Amino acid sequence: MAMATIRLTGATIADPATGVYAPHDLWITDGIIQGLFPVGELIGNGEGREIHLDGCVLAPGLTDLHAHLREPGGEENERILTGLQAAAAGGFTTICTMPNSGVKADNPEVIRYIKEKAAELGLAEVAPIAAVTKGLSGVELSDMASLYEAGAVAFSDDGMPIVSSALMECALYAAKELGLVLIDHCEDPELKRDGLMHEGEVSRELGLKGISAVSEASPIARNILLAQKTGAKLHIAHISTKEGVSLLAYAHRQGIEASAEATPHHLRLTDQVLRGYNTMGKVSPPLRSEDHRQAVAEAVRDGLISCIATDHAPWPASAKSLPFGQAPNGISGLETALAVAWDTLVIQGGMAPIDMLSRFVLGPAEVLGRTPKSITPGQPADLVAIDPRAQKIVDPQCFYSMGKNSPLAGVPLRGWPVLTIYQGRVVMEKGIVTG
Repeated sequence: MAMATIRLTGATIADPATGVYAPHDLWITDGIIQGLFPVGELIGNGEGREIHLDGCVLAPGLTDLHAHLREPGGEENERILTGLQAAAAGGFTTICTMPNSGVKADNPEVIRYIKEKAAELGLAEVAPIAAVTKGLSGVELSDMASLYEAGAVAFSDDGMPIVSSALMECALYAAKELGLVLIDHCEDPELKRDGLMHEGEVSRELGLKGISAVSEASPIARNILLAQKTGAKLHIAHISTKEGVSLLAYAHRQGIEASAEATPHHLRLTDQVLRGYNTMGKVSPPLRSEDHRQAVAEAVRDGLISCIATDHAPWPASAKSLPFGQAPNGISGLETALAVAWDTLVIQGGMAPIDMLSRFVLGPAEVLGRTPKSITPGQPADLVAIDPRAQKIVDPQCFYSMGKNSPLAGVPLRGWPVLTIYQGRVVMEKGIVTG
């Protein structure tokens, strides 16, 4: 059955793939972009539904390289349904799921389950990331070829760093053979020890054991050198330190195929949030001091860090209410990511909107080896409209995600998504998810 025609009028198109940043009206039929037209040309022509987006920016649907949807095995914390509702509310049309759910994504059956469940829901694409090692144990490689054949788009043991350099080398060779990227959570457990937050002034004041920047930078250095040796494609998850940024710059100067992502919370917040033993800001890697935050933000602005990824990690209030040392790491971030990035980088940081959006569109596509989403005729209509004038105070109790754990509660942010279209169907409008 043919899908309805949708006419989007009055928006400024921001397409990182083509570089277009200009006002256009847009016509969609059967889930496909049919054409771009001068503003006003499509208004009132009587065909299909017309959605007015005056003053808004219209971009390709966002891709999140790093999300935890918990299902299968952790449905008490998040389900694929609630995670995808949160994604639609946040402007995301593709979500890459990490393998460390209750049931580890280290076998083809789990990969197929995730893809099929998401396809049934039809709110966004879910692109599963498979485990590098069996059970995320860091001991024995998973059957990476069968995981690839089942639909895995990348490999990672996220949450569990690959400690063995020899195993990491083997994993990089295997990923290269399959043409996929290997994503590593860069952390040295021996240097981290029993640290609970960033090592610095605030950790000393709170009397909490700190985690040094070197604990992240050391495995980044190792991984970059192994990527150089193997010729494999390496991606550094949630980079958080100025030392890590410097090492990434070194890799780029050497022509090593290494990329990195930053999270919205590392771009916006510092370890100051943890004063009062605030578990809502407890995350891995930890929120760092201001000098690290500035280094990461600058690397995102200049393109050294090519991706912004949420590291969406939902937890119930009961878990985050535990004493600081027992509370789990993680922030629920899908629904605030775009507004945090817009407010922090565009409004406060002076970054061009199309460049910031590129970190959600072009960067992730390049990491995954995919053709980037684009607002051009003949392409699927995966779109997000952002209202730069919209200002809201973050209220986690209004999240679609089961995880209400956010250190941004009560923070006013400007630049919110107001419309999400996935495969030509409106799945969120004015903050209301319709699927």
